[in-house]
Amino acid sequence: MTIRRSLAKLACTLALAVPLIAAANPLVALDSAVFVERLVPNKGRLLQPASVLKPGDRLVYVVSWYRMGGQGGFTVTNPLPRKVYFQGSADGREEVSIDGGRSWGKLDALRVGTRLATPEDITHVRWRVPATEAARGSGQITYSAIVR
Repeated sequence: MTIRRSLAKLACTLALAVPLIAAANPLVALDSAVFVERLVPNKGRLLQPASVLKPGDRLVYVVSWYRMGGQGGFTVTNPLPRKVYFQGSADGREEVSIDGGRSWGKLDALRVGTRLATPEDITHVRWRVPATEAARGSGQITYSAIVR
C-alpha cells in the first residue's frame, strides 16, 4: 500500500474515531473535530481541517461535550488510531491506556514489560469530567497527537 493511500485511510479513521462516554446519571452529547497544525509563511501556525496528512503532522483534537440532562460527572474516552501517537492535552488531567482500555493511569506510571511506557504505546485516552464541571452544561477537551 502506498503512503498516500495509507494516509487517506488514516484521514478516514480520524473522522470515525469518535469519543465514547461513560456516565452514571447525566445525558451527554459529544462532538469532535480533528485539525492539522500547519506553518504558513507570513501567518504563523494555523489549524486546518485534517484532510491531507503526512508523517510528522501535528494533529489537534477538539472534543466538545454538552450535558443534556441528569446530574453527576462522566468520563469521555477516546481510542487513538494506530497511525497517530498521543502528545498531550490542554489540561493534563487525562489518564491513558496502553492495553486497549483494560487498565488506566498516568503515562509516567505505566510499563510495557520492563520499560516505561512512551506516548507511542498509548491506545486510549480518557478524561473524567467531575460533577461540578459537568454542571456548567458544556465544555471542551483539547489534545494533540502526531501522525506516525
